[in-house]
Amino acid sequence: MNSLTEQPKWEQLLSLVKATDPPKILFSTALFLSLLTTLASLAIPLFASRLIDDFDWKDLNTPILIGIGAALLIQAVAGGVSVYMLARVGQHIIASLRERLWKKLLVLPVSHYDTHETGDSVSRMTNDTGVIRDLITDHFTGFVTGIISVTGAIVILFYLDWPLTLVMFSIIPLSLLFLIPTGKKMAEISRGLQSETASFSANLTRVISEIRLVKASNAEDMEWDKGKSGIHKLYRLGLKEGVIQALMSPLVSSLIIVVLVLIIGFGGIRVSSGAMTAGELAAFFIYLFQIIMPITQIVFFATQFQKTIGATEKVMDILTLEEEKLEEGHDVYTRDDSLIIDGIHFGYDPAERILHDVTFTAVKGEVTAVVGPSGSGKTTLFSLIEQFYKPSSGVIRYGNEPIDAFTLKSWRRKLGYVSQESPIYAGTIRENLTYGLEGEVPFEKVKAAAEMAYAHTFIEAFTNGYDTEVGERGIKLSGGQRQRIAIARALLRDPEILMLDEATSSLDSQSEIVVQQALKNLMNGRTTLVIAHRLSTIVDADQIIFLEKGHVTGIGTHEELFEKHALYHDFARQQLRVE
Repeated sequence: MNSLTEQPKWEQLLSLVKATDPPKILFSTALFLSLLTTLASLAIPLFASRLIDDFDWKDLNTPILIGIGAALLIQAVAGGVSVYMLARVGQHIIASLRERLWKKLLVLPVSHYDTHETGDSVSRMTNDTGVIRDLITDHFTGFVTGIISVTGAIVILFYLDWPLTLVMFSIIPLSLLFLIPTGKKMAEISRGLQSETASFSANLTRVISEIRLVKASNAEDMEWDKGKSGIHKLYRLGLKEGVIQALMSPLVSSLIIVVLVLIIGFGGIRVSSGAMTAGELAAFFIYLFQIIMPITQIVFFATQFQKTIGATEKVMDILTLEEEKLEEGHDVYTRDDSLIIDGIHFGYDPAERILHDVTFTAVKGEVTAVVGPSGSGKTTLFSLIEQFYKPSSGVIRYGNEPIDAFTLKSWRRKLGYVSQESPIYAGTIRENLTYGLEGEVPFEKVKAAAEMAYAHTFIEAFTNGYDTEVGERGIKLSGGQRQRIAIARALLRDPEILMLDEATSSLDSQSEIVVQQALKNLMNGRTTLVIAHRLSTIVDADQIIFLEKGHVTGIGTHEELFEKHALYHDFARQQLRVE
């Protein structure tokens, strides 16, 4: 386990903040100015009490007035500057933290996303980092200055009149008996509300991202029920929070009134007896509010701290995950080697193996087709070649070297992948064609790839040509157009090894003819692996691998398997109408 996750919770938060390399001088200056603001606010009531006691319209106490004005000026200027500086510190921390999270999310293995919803990752990036920022920018300084303000005010109050101060604070122990357990309950509800909000956000992201599936499946009512359930959970937690607030608010108000009554009553007696002056009594009232407001800030900090601890744990859960080693190993260079699949065993769940001792060689420059019933492990095999997963045992070699000896970046640069539903993201056609390529790709090169993929003609027919926006997931394009853009994208990558996963199975016959011709251009001179259900697309393959329940049960040409492999023979008879 990572040592960071074994630290106490507050140390985890401190380590997380330290790792963002916050501007220490800026933070220290902001903290100093906040302290200066607090000291200035503590000085004002003392000046005010002197002004009241020595007040004379004919001879105003000029030094006292200057002192009050200076204190107010320092409080306003230092306070404003410190708030701005803290905002800068908080934004630096949040930006740095989000950069770390974003980088981590990009290099996590595919297996992580098999078991985690997209909305969960989005919530970590936005909500949880925002909670950490709020603690630093909005609550931490208030907590520190609040303690100083309360301590300073109490010391001054004892100096002004200790009997009245004791009377005023006599009610505090009684109030703490109620406030402490109530505060703990509020923190518990806040954590539950935070967790439930993240869960609701994840479900919302899932539904909205798959809204076409929802509508096509008439699943609106089902998703409405799920969403309503989440909303009601948030509602119930919100009500619990409201109950606590409803209990605390009148209690705090009542305490303030009781304290005011005590100060007025007992303070009036002290003034009339000459034990204290009217100015000192007025100062008492001001200091009372200078104690109440910081205490509120301290309580808010405690609540926010509990929320932040929860957010920190979730962020740390991601940051401590094992990531792909993109730069580990050495680069793979252009070569005339074959791809060797040697004794591969694999299962997403160790108890349920999908591939069993899969062995074959995809010869350089030839077409190797992988066929078999659904669920036999064909696409899984492609995922292993792309190193999205590691084999349980066995090895995949490129020439004489295991592919895991190469850096992931250089290996995947050698691969071109075209699937049944090649992903298209929201953006322009040009951006989709050049996606993942480093540097500026010359337009002539883009155009040449589009022409070889038979995509240039329909692209030029759009009003904006290559700058046409395709919509989310390429919704503005037909299936055949999306496939041809995917092929052109693969051509631009100029891969040594080409993987085609049911690349034409979802197309109509007219689109399939065009796409098949584009695929021939793409396959020319490359090592090609093809997954196909329709045998008509792979009868001319140099070799065909037949997979059944993860086992290789036949290797050969179409003619050889048709003669010797019973299940392949049945497939061919059904699809090709041959005897």
